[in-house]
Amino acid sequence: MFPSGLFLLSLVISLSSSFTENVERSFLQNNPGLLFPLLGPGEPVHVSLPPPISFSDEISSEQAFFLFRKIFRTYTTFEFFPEQGAVRGFEGGSFIFRARWSFLSRNRNQHVFLIFFYVRARPGASEPEKLWTISEIRAEQL
Repeated sequence: MFPSGLFLLSLVISLSSSFTENVERSFLQNNPGLLFPLLGPGEPVHVSLPPPISFSDEISSEQAFFLFRKIFRTYTTFEFFPEQGAVRGFEGGSFIFRARWSFLSRNRNQHVFLIFFYVRARPGASEPEKLWTISEIRAEQL
């Protein structure tokens, strides 16, 4: 039992690692197209971002794509990296991914957010890369 449990744990950790790498790549490349597959199709996602973005609502994955496309066109990511202990949880098939997101506005002002991605297992996922889905994106200004 122990070896199989260890195998399952390492599998979950490796799958969450590729998931977090995809989120990081999306922000660093200012590419909402890389974020879109991580949102559940037909499922709402709650997005709450403080000023200067100032947005909070529950929206569809398609609306989240267009929101982040607008954000990435308006604000250029300066840096995006996972915080220490970035992945927390794994209770009930979910976890929280925490990162630091720094971006520049058009007038070159730098803004820094601590951003949280609430992630859960996608029911009925048939492929390992589609195991996780983002249910909420929330940020706090640092």
